Amino acid sequence: MGSPPSASLKQNNLIFLVFIMILFFCSIPDKANLCSNQSSVNPSGVPYKSSSNISSLETLQLDGYFSFDHIDYAAKDFGNRYHFLPLAVLHPNSVSDISNTIKHIFKMGSTSKLTVAARGHSHSLQGQAQAHQGIVINMESLQGPEMQIHTGELPYVDASGGDLWINILHETLKYGLAPKSWTDYLHLTVGGTLSNAGISGQAFKHGPQINNIYQLEVVTGKGEVVTCTEKQNAELFYSVLGGLGQFGIITRARISLEPAPKMVKWIRVLYDEFSKFSNDQERLISSKDSFDYIEGLVIINRTGLLNNWRSSFNPKDPLQASRFTSEGKTLYCLEIAKYFSPDESDIMNQKTESLLSELSYISSTLFLSEVSYVEFLDRVHLSEIKLRSKGLWEIPHPWMNLLIPRTNIIEFAQEVFGNILTGNSNGPILIYPVNKSKYSHTRNKTINFPSIFEYYIINLIFPSHCRWNNRTSLITPDEETFYQVAFLSSAMPSSTGRDGLFHILAQNQRILDFCSKAGLGAKQYMPHYSTQEEWQAHFGPQWEVFVKRKSTYDPLAILAPGQRIFRRK
Repeated sequence: MGSPPSASLKQNNLIFLVFIMILFFCSIPDKANLCSNQSSVNPSGVPYKSSSNISSLETLQLDGYFSFDHIDYAAKDFGNRYHFLPLAVLHPNSVSDISNTIKHIFKMGSTSKLTVAARGHSHSLQGQAQAHQGIVINMESLQGPEMQIHTGELPYVDASGGDLWINILHETLKYGLAPKSWTDYLHLTVGGTLSNAGISGQAFKHGPQINNIYQLEVVTGKGEVVTCTEKQNAELFYSVLGGLGQFGIITRARISLEPAPKMVKWIRVLYDEFSKFSNDQERLISSKDSFDYIEGLVIINRTGLLNNWRSSFNPKDPLQASRFTSEGKTLYCLEIAKYFSPDESDIMNQKTESLLSELSYISSTLFLSEVSYVEFLDRVHLSEIKLRSKGLWEIPHPWMNLLIPRTNIIEFAQEVFGNILTGNSNGPILIYPVNKSKYSHTRNKTINFPSIFEYYIINLIFPSHCRWNNRTSLITPDEETFYQVAFLSSAMPSSTGRDGLFHILAQNQRILDFCSKAGLGAKQYMPHYSTQEEWQAHFGPQWEVFVKRKSTYDPLAILAPGQRIFRRK
């Protein structure tokens, strides 16, 4: 078991009185019990520890153990902006450790205000995996059945919710298999990405990661361990996928696999007009035999851009590439990839050249590379290593991810990339479209996307034709095709300039304000709000469903307090 509680802190009478007042006002129940009332930062760095809560937890018989001291790391995440100190960290050795802990808290009822947050690889941005004076579960400690890989007609892997995707990749490759859908960064846990969605450049083809799951094992907010699929306990299955951790903790997942390629043809080209860039992206995601990965980037006033590419890519025309200048320009990079096996190299090159011939990029900016499948998928980790070596990894990351309807993407780009973002950006800006159904693959060359009504009819009658199942908790724009736009900024510590946190946050807010005033129908991906009204607006017609699911699976609002959606009852 963990160590005994720390000695009582000496406080003067004024501080003690203020503390009692805070406790009193925080204990007044909210009528709707919505929206957590946590502050943004705990400045003291020293948690107040309830002896009764610690004693209560110490009575539990566990395979793992609790830690009550030296747990500051559980109040940190990749965003590095919010720091909520927990009461304890649970290091589970079994699913029953998680179940028994939550069940214990649930049975305490309203006499306890303990909450529980599952912490994976700590890549949250705004304290979503933190629990102020609650319990943080270290999911990477979870011990259970080893990763099991099934190689039948419908191959799959059974993996722990605390397993990293990079480890799943290495294990499944031993059988010549791999998951279909990825995130750009693989050093994330299964439970973490499935609680959001898991969107990357393969999503136009396979949908997000949450649409490639056959089965889940979930511990609900009542402490129940439930196995669920689209047919067995289906409501919980769809609730948890994209559910922001609100309905249960994912302890195991059965993930769909496909034959894994060995090599990747990796290509980058540039555009100087957004309309040409977006038209080509939309054409590619709608082609029946397209690339296997399609993403894009916005590049603002970057010096020596193509020279930097030469470290990983080779120019098709070195002379013309050397004459291209990127300074003072806003450019749009189309990043695409084609998977292949070495014995299919000639066929792959023919298909690639045919696809490229239909695009309208700047011809002198065609850069190509051939890398292994693992090297391509784990490409972001190389950047992480470099940033860590420079001390630039554990700094504030005020990221913002938006989903923009296709019909409004031009208006969005004109304002954001033309007026709001000026000068150099403070990190990569990703932008690429995805479509919800396979319906678009039957189109003619004229792009004619189905209406949202047509999409729902397709989803209802032909679910196998839909890559994005509308029964999950994920909220997307009301169009069949939308753009993922990710502002992946890094803020320099102590800076008050354009690369400082204040400036970047103000810039993000300007973008959000524009989307709202212009009525673009944008939705936040990995959303972050602080008021009930904002959450209701985000979920729209699905808000009542979301609240009902919460009352069913986590009626005391024990789980995921860091999302700040519901108040502990």
